[in-house]
Amino acid sequence: MKNTASILGILLILAGITGLAYQGFTYTKHEQVAQLGNIQVTADTQKSVHFPPIAGGLVLVAGVALVIFGNRK
Repeated sequence: MKNTASILGILLILAGITGLAYQGFTYTKHEQVAQLGNIQVTADTQKSVHFPPIAGGLVLVAGVALVIFGNRK
């Protein structure tokens, strides 16, 4: 049981560091705007997903707490 808490804590620490470093990502979505017979009009739009830095910090703190307190009886 101690190992599980430590592993989960390490994963949360890595996720928190990644969240603080990147703070989000952008992807491109292909959307069909219109179709006239055989002709299709498409548009590429960029979408962004942002992670608040406070969320990354909270995940990091939770991971550290799990590593520290997960090893106690």
